[in-house]
Amino acid sequence: MQRRDFFKQLGTVAAVTAVAPAISFAADAKKTKGPNDFSYQQAVEVVTGGKPVVVSSKVELKVPEIAENGAVVPVTVTVDSPMTDSDYVKAIHIFATKNGNTRCIDVFLTPDNGKAMFATRIKLGQTQEVAALVELSDGTFLSAAQSVKVTIGGCG
Repeated sequence: MQRRDFFKQLGTVAAVTAVAPAISFAADAKKTKGPNDFSYQQAVEVVTGGKPVVVSSKVELKVPEIAENGAVVPVTVTVDSPMTDSDYVKAIHIFATKNGNTRCIDVFLTPDNGKAMFATRIKLGQTQEVAALVELSDGTFLSAAQSVKVTIGGCG
């Protein structure tokens, strides 16, 4: 290889290296919203159909106050319900209020479950509230929420 060819190739590599980050940033700026990208309020309206939601002490939401890693935040929801054929928890919905996709999980129950309780792990991209929305068999909705401080985000 001659010296002149070496410098030509070096210039080409430098130009490509300078342009690649700009292309990457442009792709990030054009991120489109997916079909599940709703605000928290929009997601609650989709689930409830516009019915009122009552904050209730019957819904016990357990999440850590500080999450070391937002990728694996433990969540437990327990509802004080008799779980009989006429009075039971129909569904438990868990939301992360500031994630791009605020709906984390929907769990559907029957009286045969015996106890209205669910535990899982969710991802949180930043410090935010985690909310549990509970649908009862009579069509009413109860909720509980708790703030979680995230030290390392899990959604990105």
